[in-house]
Amino acid sequence: MKKHSFSISIEWTGNRGNRTAQGRSYRKDYQICSGGKYTKIDGSSALAFRGDETKYNPEELFLSAISACHMLCYLHLCSVNNLVVAAYSDEVIGILEESRGSGKFLEVTLYPVVKITFKTLLPLAEELHRQANEMCFIANSCNFKISHAPTIVAV
Repeated sequence: MKKHSFSISIEWTGNRGNRTAQGRSYRKDYQICSGGKYTKIDGSSALAFRGDETKYNPEELFLSAISACHMLCYLHLCSVNNLVVAAYSDEVIGILEESRGSGKFLEVTLYPVVKITFKTLLPLAEELHRQANEMCFIANSCNFKISHAPTIVAV
């Protein structure tokens, strides 16, 4: 069995001068970076939790990780199965339930739109979404159902 280690750095950027001395005296802003990468991602908590809606929140980043992992597994499976993908995009919806000051995701649904080159391969293109879900590292780490409602068209 192989093991891999991943790391990410987060720096809080919301200190308005009073640190966290008072509950509303600070912003919930942060930056995400990883060694050697040129782009930093500006984040905050969701607007529902007093965050900045113009920045990515942890819930959105979590959904993007699920979607990106699924897409990368799917594209790999397409390549291995000689299924040519011309375009791929995804919209993701996650339902988060709050309870007693905490919360958890109950379900996530991916809505990928995939353009392939041969109409005869539409059934295979559909099946590979199921296989990609079984293969996805992020999906395998979640304790809730991840559904897929793909739209696949031949171009």
